[in-house]
Amino acid sequence: MKKIRVVDSHTEGEPTRVVIEGGPDLGSGSAAERLQVFRRDFDGFRRAVVNEPRGSDAMVAALLCPPQSQEAVAQVIFFNNVGYLGMCVHGSIGVCATLAWLGRIGPGIWPIETPVGKVSLELAEDGKISVQNVPSYRFASCVEVATQKHGRVRGDIAWGGNWFFLIGEHGLTLDSAELETLTEYCRDVRQSLELAGIKGKGGAVIDHIEIFAAPGRADADAKNFVLCPGGAYDRSPCGTGMSAKMACLAADGKLDDGQVWRQESIIGSRFTGTVTRLADAMVLPRVTGQAWITAETELIFQGDDPFRCGIRR
Repeated sequence: MKKIRVVDSHTEGEPTRVVIEGGPDLGSGSAAERLQVFRRDFDGFRRAVVNEPRGSDAMVAALLCPPQSQEAVAQVIFFNNVGYLGMCVHGSIGVCATLAWLGRIGPGIWPIETPVGKVSLELAEDGKISVQNVPSYRFASCVEVATQKHGRVRGDIAWGGNWFFLIGEHGLTLDSAELETLTEYCRDVRQSLELAGIKGKGGAVIDHIEIFAAPGRADADAKNFVLCPGGAYDRSPCGTGMSAKMACLAADGKLDDGQVWRQESIIGSRFTGTVTRLADAMVLPRVTGQAWITAETELIFQGDDPFRCGIRR
């Protein structure tokens, strides 16, 4: 029998499970190198932690590892029900809240290492958490794809720590009562992009689909629906998606340095963010939200459990 100690939280509605004890030994190296070991040798651990019967399709988990650099507080590898994420902003906010809950950090700025680069977490006195994300950019604008079920759809391809296809014109109602319709639409777009061979930089798979509409709350600039790689929708406003969106806005001259962008999620929660322009049409996004601890527990893996490694998808 094996036990894994975890802390669960939600960031503006989206769950994060942080593995704080009992994870696999991934050796030494960078987060990207350790991710390769994780994927190659311990994928059963990933499935066991996030998939049913212990997890759910919506859950994102974070494995804490010792950092390489002295200034970083942790090295973090994010994973979900179908694979691994280069970066996860809502998950980073959950990691920050978890480290604070455990008494490992207090208010201040705390760098962490991720597979796509170093990011900084800032914990404020009031509990708000800001993530200075990886440099983000628009890779291509007004890309048209012939979908299988919804005709021709046009959007931007952008990087915000993950690859996104962002759609502003879709004719859909962004309301929680329309989740099935929104999910089916985004799934069709994602599958159609793959069939058409439309990729991100270096042939990267575009695995997140993000659609936008006018906000439902007065203190937001837009509302979004994001379909994640595992087929679940993001309950939060999606921090990497917001980073990609702000990169597109900046590229269009619609978002100045330091100007606040307020993003509402499909369930009505909110992130705020700003960008700083970098060279080569990149921006450095900063996303702010809040996370709340929901559980501190042990996952138990009995040797004779037929679903010890989770229910395979």
